[in-house]
Amino acid sequence: MRNLTMMTDLYQLTMMYGYYNTNTHLRQAVFDLYFRRPNVNSAYAIAAGLEQVMDYIENLHFSEEDLGYLKSLNLFSREFLDLLRELRFTGDIYAVPEGTVVFPNEPMVRVKAPLMEAQLIETALLNMINHQTLIATKASRVVIAAQGSSVLEFGLRRAQGPDAGIYGARAAIIGGCSATSNVLTGQLFGIPVKGTHSHSWVMSFPDELSAFRAYADAFPDSCLLLVDTYNTLKSGLPNAITVFKELRDKGYEPLGIRLDSGDLAYLSKKARSMMDEAGFPDAKIVASNDLDEELIWDLKAQGAKIDIFGVGTSLITSRGCPALGGVYKMSAEEINGEMVPRIKISENPDKITNPGYKKVVRIYNGGGKAIADLIMLEHEQIDTKKPLTIFDPVDTWKRMTLRKYSIKELLVPIYQNGHRVYESPGLMEIQAYAMNELDTLWDEYKRLKNPHVFKVDLSQQLYDMKQRLLEEYAQK
Repeated sequence: MRNLTMMTDLYQLTMMYGYYNTNTHLRQAVFDLYFRRPNVNSAYAIAAGLEQVMDYIENLHFSEEDLGYLKSLNLFSREFLDLLRELRFTGDIYAVPEGTVVFPNEPMVRVKAPLMEAQLIETALLNMINHQTLIATKASRVVIAAQGSSVLEFGLRRAQGPDAGIYGARAAIIGGCSATSNVLTGQLFGIPVKGTHSHSWVMSFPDELSAFRAYADAFPDSCLLLVDTYNTLKSGLPNAITVFKELRDKGYEPLGIRLDSGDLAYLSKKARSMMDEAGFPDAKIVASNDLDEELIWDLKAQGAKIDIFGVGTSLITSRGCPALGGVYKMSAEEINGEMVPRIKISENPDKITNPGYKKVVRIYNGGGKAIADLIMLEHEQIDTKKPLTIFDPVDTWKRMTLRKYSIKELLVPIYQNGHRVYESPGLMEIQAYAMNELDTLWDEYKRLKNPHVFKVDLSQQLYDMKQRLLEEYAQK
């Protein structure tokens, strides 16, 4: 477990010092972490990164080396540095469990803590939640495009550094990938690792057939051969089939082949036909080569005979949407024992925040499909025996009255009074939860292009509070 306390922006520390100097550093404050827009062309996101947030909070402290560096900046008083020496997180954190389907503008994480503590953790929380949620969402879209075929995460060599490779692969598993090529991620999180051999393996032998035989001899129970080093149809596949027959004579069955170049739709169809005719209908076809969700969707539409997709660069870098854009905004402060709502106002309507100490409720129909999310004040309750009217927070004339429905609160306690009260499930359990979450969405919300927009509404009390604060500020 690493001490990442110093992984923060300088202005967090200068604000903490300012709070200390004005004697407001112990005032309780509430912050919401949410995103304004999901991945390009996506209506939803898959929440991820909470386990790393918990590791960060557990080890939150300033070491003597840290304090020595901060002292060298000549920005902070000795008394303030002494205060930092004793600092630990003492507040409350509520969050959606990893794997939860989430939508724009609704809190994924809610922090209530002394102002100085809540301010300090902003940067790290955004870093961890933004990155893993981004990759989990991208992986989810790739898996949807694969339409039942397995997806392997192959992106380590193209990731933006070691942490992006390790935790990106973790997030890809949450999003639905069945395995990763990243051995360290497999070791750290107990998830399947997969891989075959590269073109250099074939090139290091006098000929392709010798290379295939050597690989089959080393891995008779898991022989999967890369067949496009020289000529896929004229040499690669015939040589692979020869080795497959030799394996069968020894009592082993091959796993299959991998295609990494050329027209994957055409080559996979020819490969399937050749292996079937040779008596290997169960041999799998793995395809790689700069794949993304759109290309995979097209390959499926063209009838490609691909069983497993290996996706690297586009997945680990979330090509097309390099950052989630999550934000962390103050929504309330405790003044004289009363929780006072706070609102950020902007000429850009998208940047106006929702004030107050809030929770998020998901509403389902009788068949278990998600209808809408409702952002509410924490004290509000819903009586599911009574009709519930919800409305669009912008076009308020758009209304819906629900009579047969169920609800689920999305935010669950993670830390209370500085003590961890939540244990993260295993990664494959989180993946199963994410898949169940996606099953609650109609297909219209999961389209790869132009998906239907999911309803995220405000309760009447929250809407009225927001309008009141807007009017108050307009009069100043």
